[in-house]
This record gives sequence, C-alpha cells and structure tokens, in this order.
Amino acid sequence: MNISKTGVFTSETSRKRSSVTDQIKDFILTKGLKSGDLMPTEAEICAELGVSRSSVREAIRTLAALDIVEVKHGYGTYVGQLSLAPLVEGLVFRGVLRPQDDFAALREVIEVREALDLVMAPQIIEALHGNTDEVLKSLVSTMVTKSETGTGFAEEDLAFHTRLLDYLDNTLVGQLVTAFWEINTVLYPKLGIAPAADIDDTARAHGAMLDAAIAGDLDAYREAVVAHYQPLRRSLEKVALRSATPAS
Repeated sequence: MNISKTGVFTSETSRKRSSVTDQIKDFILTKGLKSGDLMPTEAEICAELGVSRSSVREAIRTLAALDIVEVKHGYGTYVGQLSLAPLVEGLVFRGVLRPQDDFAALREVIEVREALDLVMAPQIIEALHGNTDEVLKSLVSTMVTKSETGTGFAEEDLAFHTRLLDYLDNTLVGQLVTAFWEINTVLYPKLGIAPAADIDDTARAHGAMLDAAIAGDLDAYREAVVAHYQPLRRSLEKVALRSATPAS
C-alpha cells in the first residue's frame, strides 16, 4: 500500500481507487442493472475486473456513500436508489460550515429553486391550462388557513410542488426541487433563521401560481413564482444583516 511519511494515501493509490470505482459503475451500466438489482459477489467483481479485494471494498464504500450501491449485510450488495441524498447532505454541511459567508449557500439554493420553477413554467402552464386539480386547491387552502394563524405549512408546501411537477415528464427536475426544498428546511433552523413573518405572502403566492397555470397565463405564473420566494429572501437578508452588524 502506497502511503507517504505523513500517512496520507499517495495520488497513485487515489487514482487506482477511482479507477476501480469507475469500473464498477461501468459494469452496472454495461450489464443493464437497475435500482434494486443484486450485484455480483465481491469475488466475482474481483475476477471480472482483475483487481484486488481491498480495492473493490474501498470502491464499494465510496459508491455506497453516493447511493449508487446499497450494502445489505448478510444479503449482498444491490444497485442503490440513486437518490440525491448525498447532494442534500453535502449542501447542508456546506451551508452550516459557511454561515459567516453571508449565508451564501442558502441564498444560492433559493436562487436555483426559483430558476428551476421559472424554467419549467411553460410546461406547467401547458399541462394545467384549462384543468382543475382539487388536490392542489386543497393544499393551497390549507396553507392559507395555517398562515393566517402563523402556523408553518412545510408539508403542504412540499406536497404542492411535488404534485405540480408530477405533471411534467421529467423526474430529475422533481427530484432536484425536492432536494433543494429539503436543504432549505434543514438549513433554516440550523443557521438560526426564524420562519418568515410574512408567510401569508408565500401561501397566497401558491394560490396565484395555481390560478395562473389553470388560466394559461405564463407571465402571471412567473410573477407568482418570484413572489413565492420573496419572504424567504427577506428573512434571509434580515438575519444576514444582523450577523454582519457588530455588537455594540
């Protein structure tokens, strides 16, 4: 094993590990394996790739952390769910680690969420124009009712966006929106950011988005999307300003 005097793996070892990781990913693709499929045994992978068991074990640990494979002890290794959980965890950690940087990570997440909503707006309008979705209407009603009493509506918020994106033939966008939503909900309390005082604006913006989509009004829909994120932005700006102001 190539280790430097400081005990750190050399670049050669690192490249070898990455190479085995890539070979296993290629193996999954070329064999047409899907999420939940049983992988070959460790010995079979070693024979197939011509690498050592230690290299395979290290690669499997890396792939498991990325949710590309799932190790079920006593049962075997399976192709993972390929979720965006590692992305969420990484961005949450990045946001908590850098709160002093004007809460840049959270601001960036909000910007990406808004951009995704805006870019998918035409497809949403096309899918919902002239239709009625009682589930979405009920979610909006619940959000408005809760906001009037100052009660949060995180579950309804996520359900609204999830159902809205279910109208699109693009599962990746739905997964990304859900992932970024989760980052928001985790980072806000971790960074000591209180819920927006004007959450009623957010609740009403959801209703405006739905009304505009059903009416086929793209401009109104986009305006509602921007309005939806304004309370989040204002809340973030306030706490960032307080953090930047020296204590007297």
